[in-house]
Amino acid sequence: MSLFSGITDDLKNFDWNDLTDLDTIGVWPVAVKVLITIVIFGAVLTAGFFFHIQNLQTELQTVATDETQLRVEFEQKAFLASNLEAYRAQTVEMEESFEELLLQLPSETEVPGLVDDVTETGVGSGLEFDNIALENEVTQEFYIELPIDIDVIGDYHDFGTFVSGVASLDRIVTLHDFAITTRQDSFLNMNIEARTYRYRDVNEEGGVQ
Repeated sequence: MSLFSGITDDLKNFDWNDLTDLDTIGVWPVAVKVLITIVIFGAVLTAGFFFHIQNLQTELQTVATDETQLRVEFEQKAFLASNLEAYRAQTVEMEESFEELLLQLPSETEVPGLVDDVTETGVGSGLEFDNIALENEVTQEFYIELPIDIDVIGDYHDFGTFVSGVASLDRIVTLHDFAITTRQDSFLNMNIEARTYRYRDVNEEGGVQ
């Protein structure tokens, strides 16, 4: 009890204003020095613990963000994996459709025959041909347009039958730039540009690379 009383007396009798004067630290009671050492040590531990916890929180947030991103990537890959067969089947279907589409595009040697088909369709629709002529090819990135300039004589009903007949041809033919003018008789003149297409071969000059 005497030791405890002595420590208590030292703390009570100590002028705490002396803490601002470090030159007197040598004469401070042992109890005061021990107390101050404990306080400083505790403050250091508290600060270190605080910064350590703060770093752990930062790391935790980073890990949580990474986990969320990995979860999203996993879900995306799982979705792709579960639909892989469907994608493969769709790819095969697209390739088959593309091949079928290519079959509808005339080759260079088939173009004259296609012109004959268009002419027969027009005559069968009741039209009279004033002119039908192949124009210069128009090269696009993946295909080549083959314009056909057409001048025919007939009435609206004949024109409609002709357009429907061209749309029914085995080969792809599109119609553009209709121009209809009246004549002195009961018929009409129609100028129209038909376009068919052929695939641009990679071996052609300037072909697709």
